[in-house]
Amino acid sequence: QVQLVESGGGLVQSGGSLRLSCVASNLFNFYAMGWYRQAPGKQRELVAISTTSTSTNYADSVKGRFTMSRDNAGNTVYLQMNSLMPEDTAVYYCYFRPKFGNEYWGQGTQVTVSS
Repeated sequence: QVQLVESGGGLVQSGGSLRLSCVASNLFNFYAMGWYRQAPGKQRELVAISTTSTSTNYADSVKGRFTMSRDNAGNTVYLQMNSLMPEDTAVYYCYFRPKFGNEYWGQGTQVTVSS
């Protein structure tokens, strides 16, 4: 069973930085992995994603501020978030999609940016 465990969320002032981590286990038939977020009262939205055939794509709202990376073993995905703004406040979810079958989500980690 695929498991995705996020950590690193918290409360930070506007302009600050956080680094989220997602430890993944039992990945198979890798196709895509990345981060989504969901703010209160809003739909879940893509933050950053990479697939087997593309480099990392970022939402326009985070380009130049957020960077996604993976460790050499490919088991941990990071999201470095700089120049955070109050509108970045959301629950951030790690995401994995195999070539076939269901998508997988982590439990989410809360990021709160104060003004």
